[in-house]
Amino acid sequence: MAKDMTLLWGTGSCPCWRVMIALEEKSLQGYNHKLLSFEKMEHKSQEVLDINPRGQKLIPDGPAEQALMYQRMFEGLTFYEKLNAVIYYDWYVPEGERHESALKRNKEALVTELKLWESYLQKLGSGSYLAGPSFTLADVVVFPTVGLSPERYPKLGEYYNLLKERPSVKASWPPHWLENPKGQDALKDI
Repeated sequence: MAKDMTLLWGTGSCPCWRVMIALEEKSLQGYNHKLLSFEKMEHKSQEVLDINPRGQKLIPDGPAEQALMYQRMFEGLTFYEKLNAVIYYDWYVPEGERHESALKRNKEALVTELKLWESYLQKLGSGSYLAGPSFTLADVVVFPTVGLSPERYPKLGEYYNLLKERPSVKASWPPHWLENPKGQDALKDI
């Protein structure tokens, strides 16, 4: 089955990485893949725009676990937006329109969001995934967003260390992050 699939992906893209983690989790290695260049706008090519990438995987059986998974999954999108508002501030906001107060506000919103996720993981206990004891779609959606200071956010650090060892995550790790493991300087003070 995997040999009949082709994944179009871009290195460092959290949405692409989510799909790669899901494929690895479902033991669908051996799929065809094509690395797209964001710089060359290949991700906006007709080939990509013609594909509908939606699907559902990694959903728990119980209604309570499903509800928590969906809640965390959708909240993860807010987490991703707040992270991007800090990381890509200089990219999205024209130089003449940038204000330190706006960036400070974005950073404060991200810190508040990180504290919320710390509390979620604290309530679930050590060694837990985002929606309980099993790896779910919520983890596929949120994990690529995580990776901040384990000293400031110990539960997120524990969660990050738990997931980074999963075979699906290791097999799909963005290549340019392996080459430059230091991460984003924009987040050093968060």
